[in-house]
Amino acid sequence: MCEDLMMDPELRGHILAITNRNLCSRPFEEQVRRVCYFHPATLILREKDLPDAEYGELAKKVMKICREYQVPFIPHSFVETARQLGADRIHLPLWRLREASGTGLLDGFKTIGVSVHSMEEALEAEALGASYLTAGHIYATDCKKGLPARGTGFLRAVCEAVDIPVYGIGGIHLDEAQIKEVLGCGAAGGCIMSGMMRV
Repeated sequence: MCEDLMMDPELRGHILAITNRNLCSRPFEEQVRRVCYFHPATLILREKDLPDAEYGELAKKVMKICREYQVPFIPHSFVETARQLGADRIHLPLWRLREASGTGLLDGFKTIGVSVHSMEEALEAEALGASYLTAGHIYATDCKKGLPARGTGFLRAVCEAVDIPVYGIGGIHLDEAQIKEVLGCGAAGGCIMSGMMRV
């Protein structure tokens, strides 16, 4: 499994794997198993287009696979579902963090990741209690077709402006040189979606 994927294990520890079942060419659970075999720093289950109940059922299966491989698991967006699953980590879009701020909705979560797309958003997310940020998009990507990449200068500026870990996102591949470039900006690592769904 993943015989073709030769990457320095130390660099793998700087990669957040983001799921997108629509990009898989094989059954999703099989793909998740392959990702976990690769052993990224974390797997974020991003399937936010699903209804709550379907997301919850899928999350149970993915959590089980992550535990088997000892890969940390982070639900994306579904706060109540994450709580029901006993997860103590969550990843949110900034608008969701804004809504939840001061409501007690996020009590009990030890780690709160937040997606940001500007310096202002990064500073706001940190002030609202984010544990880490994903900032992007850094490189050109089909996921943001037609939108210019913000570049490594943006990533560097965000890393210098906040005191919490920042992960670059957008157009990042399973490429050692690129991961090292992201780390060279002061980032804690990079997020990979397309590449992880095709491992």
